Amino acid sequence: MPELPEVETIRRALEPRLTGARFVAAETHPSDKFTDARLAVGTTVTNVGRRAKFLLVGLDNDHELVIHLGMTGALYLGDPLANEKYVRASWELDDGRTLTFDDTRRFGRVRYVRTGDYSSMPTLHNAGPEPFDPSFDGPHLWQAVHNSKRHIKTQLLSQKPVAGVGNIYADEALWLAQVNPAKRSITKAQATMLAEAITEVMESALANGGTTLRDYKNLDGGEGSNQFQLHCYGRSGSQCDRCATVLRLRVLDARSTTWCPQCQPA
Repeated sequence: MPELPEVETIRRALEPRLTGARFVAAETHPSDKFTDARLAVGTTVTNVGRRAKFLLVGLDNDHELVIHLGMTGALYLGDPLANEKYVRASWELDDGRTLTFDDTRRFGRVRYVRTGDYSSMPTLHNAGPEPFDPSFDGPHLWQAVHNSKRHIKTQLLSQKPVAGVGNIYADEALWLAQVNPAKRSITKAQATMLAEAITEVMESALANGGTTLRDYKNLDGGEGSNQFQLHCYGRSGSQCDRCATVLRLRVLDARSTTWCPQCQPA
């Protein structure tokens, strides 16, 4: 699933190309997860933002399209796709280009809302600070998680302590901070190390254009390169880059989780 670095990579490419364009027509899959896309017809794009894992396409009528890519979603801007089998929404622009939302597994969605009103989308509405926000630091993270009885990794994936972290970058940050993902409480010192690690892995992934393991593609159909920089995620059975202990894999709250039993003790 695209996480913050992948969505931000798409946003940075999309904003200069889409801003100022007018939606003149739209077609969608019949599911109500996508039909909101039609409501943007007749509006002009004023900006393209991002919050957590959501793209926010600002419109000139005090509304915005909120696009969540789900697990397999991708956006393309240019000519209509030749193979339309998995197209869930497409917008024709006034200059003849087409913005296409392709999503094989249909876990993505499009919403049309008043600008900034995310009350109908609890995950976005309740998202914590961005990893790059000055308000996100060790004290904030500790305050956000210390009263919970859930595993620390599960708390991160909830988006409430910090926005934009998914399975890949949770494993990477926990490995970097040497925090066991199954811990149900962490110290203030661990919270500080973990907050710094989250910001670091996000910055690195963004610099590398995101992580392509299977489905993620950028706006031009290319792949990211951060998959070649991963220390932990997807490397179970390999030696830890820090201590050479064999990395282990377990399912934690229904999510596959890799960790080092030596560097990340229980």
